[in-house]
Amino acid sequence: MNRSRLQRMTRRAVLGGLVILPVVAARSLADTAQASRAGPRPPPPVTTADQVVNVMEFEALARAALPPAHFGYIATGADDDLTVVRNHDAFSHYEIRARRFVDVSRLDASRSVLGATWPTPIYLSAVSSQRAFHPDGELGTARAARTRSMLMMLSTVASTAVEPVTEARGAPVWQQLYPTDDWAVTEGLVRRAERAGSPAIVLTVDTMPSRNNETLTRAMKADSRTCTACHINNSHDRIHKAPMFDGLDVSRVTTHAPPNITPAFLDRLRALVSVKLLVKGVVTGEDAALAVAHGVDGVIVSNHGGRNEETLRATIDCLPEVVAAVDGRVPVLLDGGVRRGTDVFKALALGATAVGIGRPQVWGLAAFGQPGVEAVIDILNRELLQIMRQAGTPTLASITREHVVASTWR
Repeated sequence: MNRSRLQRMTRRAVLGGLVILPVVAARSLADTAQASRAGPRPPPPVTTADQVVNVMEFEALARAALPPAHFGYIATGADDDLTVVRNHDAFSHYEIRARRFVDVSRLDASRSVLGATWPTPIYLSAVSSQRAFHPDGELGTARAARTRSMLMMLSTVASTAVEPVTEARGAPVWQQLYPTDDWAVTEGLVRRAERAGSPAIVLTVDTMPSRNNETLTRAMKADSRTCTACHINNSHDRIHKAPMFDGLDVSRVTTHAPPNITPAFLDRLRALVSVKLLVKGVVTGEDAALAVAHGVDGVIVSNHGGRNEETLRATIDCLPEVVAAVDGRVPVLLDGGVRRGTDVFKALALGATAVGIGRPQVWGLAAFGQPGVEAVIDILNRELLQIMRQAGTPTLASITREHVVASTWR
């Protein structure tokens, strides 16, 4: 059985509710240790964020901390969750060519993005409804972004509106935009974000009015709580109840993801937005070229973490054709499946300007609140610096396409 198939089977087992698998594995390890007096003792339980060794360990901690439906919400993909798995697995299909005889005594991971200097090429991508994962919600994430000087992108359907999040961050945040099917509401969302100081509006184009999230459906059936008790206004209705819609007439809104986003829509939005405009959810060179031709300031290669579509194409595999189509005219960012500093390095080598994380920030938030998000950021930044040193790349500019090759091992 090849590794990819095994990973898919393992994920289906865990996310489909067969949580007995890790329990059995843990008991087996414990029994083995007890059976041998000379064997190692089981590791102590993780009680603080700084005890976590790598980003993936936060996923299990989040699962333990969250009700089934809430973990299912962040874990779910579409259909069989295969695109979720491939988003991360595809990074292993690229190998890093490490160079020697380079002075790496000083490393610089800073990057200029749309006129702003970031201390790291990593940013926090938009994740909705974060109060479902921790009482602090987006405010906890924003405070972590503040202590780590990291760019944060805020979801249209966040648990907290842009103004208090901006205050908690201590700096402007990028505003992700679900445009809705009512232009007046779309305009109201954009104007509100601009008044709050958002330097960029990020239009999401990969969401349609319906999606098949089977893992979430199973998790909801396994959850015996009254689910809406922990939701804003006791409602699952994120279109009309989310704080970003306060003060807007949403009576005519039927979806936050209209199916008729066309080049004409891009032109209309470009004329409306007075700050930078990025498009998120582009996975082909054709769409990237079209977006640039219609005036966007940046393209984000993303498939919504595999939540909306079961295309089986990982974002890292989509990146090269998008970079080629854009041809340096605007920055190209990427999210989806990033779990290691080496993943960030590979994306940068393939042409990404910056790299976003979605699920990992929420795993950290669910497990430990703000310190958990900070720990996730610290781990990824540390790992990025480590591979930069090993690869002989003292700056991000020195990371080039020549530093990665397609893997011949499967």
